[in-house]
Amino acid sequence: MGRNQEIDELLRELGELAMGGYFLALHVRFASPLMMFQTFDPAWIEHYTQNAYALRDPIIAWGISRSGATRWSDIDLPDPFGIMKEAEDYGLKFGVVISCGPMTSRTVASIGSPAREFSDEEIAAITGIVLRLHHETQPPDHLTNAEIEALKVVASGERYAAGAARLGISESALKARLATARKKLFARTSAEAIQRAKDYRLL
Repeated sequence: MGRNQEIDELLRELGELAMGGYFLALHVRFASPLMMFQTFDPAWIEHYTQNAYALRDPIIAWGISRSGATRWSDIDLPDPFGIMKEAEDYGLKFGVVISCGPMTSRTVASIGSPAREFSDEEIAAITGIVLRLHHETQPPDHLTNAEIEALKVVASGERYAAGAARLGISESALKARLATARKKLFARTSAEAIQRAKDYRLL
């Protein structure tokens, strides 16, 4: 099974356990995650986003400041904006937050349940999936010189043909280097790969 297939399978398993949907931010670095997935009610996502709740949410604050797993009902941080109470109006009464990884590359998952608390066994299973997702999506520590050159030449605004000529390689070789860089950085486009390489201080 390829890496992306493994990630898709883990997300499917997480979705089966997340009775009320989930939010997953993988490898949060410099306040931005490498990858983010969410399956909560779209109405809640829109309300949450419009009100910039991520900056005030005690669930996210717990996940950023602590490691491990805890039920939402056990979070002891203040909620002056009443975000958790509002979430109940959207069917998110119960849930669990899981956090892992170093502060420089933290993964935070918030999983909801509309009707009951998650059992200890369910929390253990969810934690295992989140840990595996964190591991599977580990950003690279470095890119090869060839990949860095390819990203730099595209970042400078060169077209593929001109960029390849500048590097003294074929256009297909340039595209192959860009493809491997995109894969390592979990980027869909070369522009996204360039930005992520900069974010991770690889470029």
